[in-house]
Amino acid sequence: MNGTRTLATAGRVLRQLSHDPRSIALMLVAPSILVGLFAWLFSDQQGVFDQFGGPILALFPFVVMFLITSITTLRERRSGTLERLMTTPLGKADFIVGYALAFGLMAALQAVVTVSFAVLVCGLEVAGELWQLGLVAVVDAILGTALGLLASAFAQTEFQAVQFMPVLVFPQIILGGLFMSRDRMPEVLAAISDWLPLSHAIDAVNAVATGDVGWELYRPILVVAAFALGALVLASLTLRRRTP
Repeated sequence: MNGTRTLATAGRVLRQLSHDPRSIALMLVAPSILVGLFAWLFSDQQGVFDQFGGPILALFPFVVMFLITSITTLRERRSGTLERLMTTPLGKADFIVGYALAFGLMAALQAVVTVSFAVLVCGLEVAGELWQLGLVAVVDAILGTALGLLASAFAQTEFQAVQFMPVLVFPQIILGGLFMSRDRMPEVLAAISDWLPLSHAIDAVNAVATGDVGWELYRPILVVAAFALGALVLASLTLRRRTP
């Protein structure tokens, strides 16, 4: 992997995004709108948003970045852009890491906007530091980006990329601890949940919400980061130049 080529790829992706205001709005605004709707839904039930608002902050950026990244990367391959790029010294790792850097920057901006909206507008209260909540949101959005890059390597159409959601996203939402505490799940489902990255992202958010510090907070963050790194490695190994 070459740092110059990787940064050049990231810059190209960011320039393309700057000409696509709808995608920018989807990444930066859509999660805040969804969080706002959730807060409004439970506005008459004291404490419900404080209980579920944190995990929702882990969920919505993850889903949005998964969709945007998988569809955008697949479009690059179907249009022949990736095949042309691969005739240059650009390697697969340069392409994947460059995309990850570009969308990671968007994920950081998304986290700042969403967390600020949840706290300042929706009134979300957490016992921990706000920067910790933002850190979890960033890492979780990067996880969505990494899984989106991985899914794009196997999909042949944009519709197939969306179809990966029931496989890669929905089980994590159901078993992540959002609807039921993981220690109350049947043993088999709890064991499966331990191997799903979104479960650890929700654990990290809950740790911030309760004011936990040290290993209780940073262990799940490191687990999510490790899953994201593993997905990026797999994506670079399975990336194809073009879709048949």
